[in-house]
Amino acid sequence: MKLAVRLPPDRRPRRLDLLIAAAVTLLAQAETWLVRATDPNAAYAAAAVAMTVPLVWRRIAPLGVLAFVFVPLLAMAAAGYVLDSSYVMVVLLAAFSAVGAYCERRRAVAGLGLGLALLAGVMAVEYVVAADGNEAGRLGDLVFLGGILGVVWALAVGLRERSARAGELEERADRLEREREERARVAVAEERARIARELHDVVAHSVSVIAVQTGSLRRRLRHERPAEAEELSAVEQTARQALGEMRRMLGLLRTDDEGLALAPQPGIEHVNRLVEQVREAGLSVELDVDGARRALPPGVDLAAYRIVQEALTNVLKHAGPARARVAVRFTDRELELAITDDGRGPGGDVNGGGHGLVGMRERVALYGGSLDAAPADAGGFAVRATLPIPAP
Repeated sequence: MKLAVRLPPDRRPRRLDLLIAAAVTLLAQAETWLVRATDPNAAYAAAAVAMTVPLVWRRIAPLGVLAFVFVPLLAMAAAGYVLDSSYVMVVLLAAFSAVGAYCERRRAVAGLGLGLALLAGVMAVEYVVAADGNEAGRLGDLVFLGGILGVVWALAVGLRERSARAGELEERADRLEREREERARVAVAEERARIARELHDVVAHSVSVIAVQTGSLRRRLRHERPAEAEELSAVEQTARQALGEMRRMLGLLRTDDEGLALAPQPGIEHVNRLVEQVREAGLSVELDVDGARRALPPGVDLAAYRIVQEALTNVLKHAGPARARVAVRFTDRELELAITDDGRGPGGDVNGGGHGLVGMRERVALYGGSLDAAPADAGGFAVRATLPIPAP
């Protein structure tokens, strides 16, 4: 029975490291057997394998790999092997760069000091074994090689920190994007609840009228036409039950500080009054109504008024010193609204931190209309909405 040992993903060698280690191992064996005529080659070849294979784990344990590759180096130096092979330099570069790239700052600095100390030890052993009396040359080689390895280590540290900063910026951007999407979802939910509360008042008024008129007609017919009066009684009862259920539903939608709306909901005929209020607030507004006025369904009428109201509110908040124009146009099948200004326009967030455009989009979508809100070509901002008018 075989037991398979599975390492966690972050402890497994990467394919790139496997390829690098294999390539350096082949280079080391080629130099050992083909280029150098050293005896015994088999021992040096084994030492080369011990030096190159650990590169597979250079990302997983960079400090351990750095320390381990110096063990065969010390053995080879003690045996009199001249450490001038190109694969030795490649192994050292890979080990030092791994310490700089995959260790946090403090461990990376400690790894650099450890590596340079071990390098000095190897070259000291090589000097003692060679006994050639060339102290200045050995010291120069140590400084030169240590300088190259130090530069490679520093570049690796710089790349790691730059990559970490880029990762932090990307994570921050993702977090801000998620927060923005969450705020947008909350804004949509709040605006839909607000629209539902307003439409409740519209529908409740209509249902109340149905109940009152049905009750009046039932009382007039109860003696002459009792069968019809009985049917009207059922209609009246159903209307009153529906009104009660709507009031209970509204209790779920209203906030604690929001009372029942007693005043009638405004409509497009109240835009004149709205424009006067905005003028009193300091904004120059021109109103233009075109086409034959028509009676609008209560929901469409309320939506049109709220769109004009929200657009003018945005002008007051964000346009600065500006002039605005409100155009209302009745056609046979649509009500067209255009609210434009010549101000400085919104600064980045067209919602200005509020829910104005969100509410406009939700109201227009509710009735199958269209909305276009964007900076105007000549400066300022323009809101254009179209609401269909059902046939009578």
